[in-house]
Amino acid sequence: MKYPEHLRYTASHEWVRTEKDGTLSVGITHHAQDALGDLVFIELPELGRKLDAEEACAVVESVKAAADVYAPVAGVVVAVNEAVVRAPGDLNKDPHASWLFRIKPAAGFDPATLLDAAAYEKSFS
Repeated sequence: MKYPEHLRYTASHEWVRTEKDGTLSVGITHHAQDALGDLVFIELPELGRKLDAEEACAVVESVKAAADVYAPVAGVVVAVNEAVVRAPGDLNKDPHASWLFRIKPAAGFDPATLLDAAAYEKSFS
């Protein structure tokens, strides 16, 4: 699997995309989805929730297991993707195409603190 180079990654298998408005879209990586198997349930954080970096804030559940999704940075949840809650199987098709939530990062966030695609791939290979 070749990981998209325009995304940043965490060691806990979340991907992060910086949006034009400065918010961050967060999803799970192909590696995480593949390890879990077919996803059947997703629980997202509440709008307005303040998160610390690396705080468990969402849950993805498959037929095999449930796993926490962690905030990649400190900030506030500004949007959630209800479409993936209604159709969690969409993440099975292309996990990098479906975001789970968006976060407005706290002041001072530097995207360089997250892994690039090459560093992410090395982290689990």
